[in-house]
Amino acid sequence: MIDQIISLLLDVATGLIGGACLLRMYMQQQRVPFGNPLGQLVFAFTNWLVLPLRRLLPTAGSVDLASLMAALLLQLAQFGLLWLLAGAQGSAAVVPVLALFGLARLILSGLTGLIIVYAVLSWVQTRSPLVDLVGRLCGPPLRPVRRVIPLVGGMDLSPLALLVLLQVLAIVLSSAQAAVLRML
Repeated sequence: MIDQIISLLLDVATGLIGGACLLRMYMQQQRVPFGNPLGQLVFAFTNWLVLPLRRLLPTAGSVDLASLMAALLLQLAQFGLLWLLAGAQGSAAVVPVLALFGLARLILSGLTGLIIVYAVLSWVQTRSPLVDLVGRLCGPPLRPVRRVIPLVGGMDLSPLALLVLLQVLAIVLSSAQAAVLRML
């Protein structure tokens, strides 16, 4: 029981902070200003980890490698602690593999959450600056889907289609993780 509680707490902590690191990277890549409340929250969650890494890892084009590495290091720490908690059974090589799959899962779940927020905000016509921010962040992943799926009766079904596609990708990722772990 204590193992499950520790696992949950680690998952929540790395999910929040790692997700904020990935959101920081994505916001910088999309050139979204950080002067809004969401940007300030992202900075508050991530500065302690990203700023020291930025001294070691420069940005590569528009990709903030320090934020990406911070999210990966959090995943490594999470799965390393879980491996130690399990009695360090099996090869330690499983930890980086689990961390990479955890990072991919975090990206998928973060994008899924962002698309859900976008869909909900599109139903409620508010004049919040958050609506514009979420719209700018969701625009790039929705653009290719909108090319394939036209408006139906004036309704944009692209967020729904993208959510289904993201769930399919999560299933494929889970199967790939199981296959890789069987090989180790």
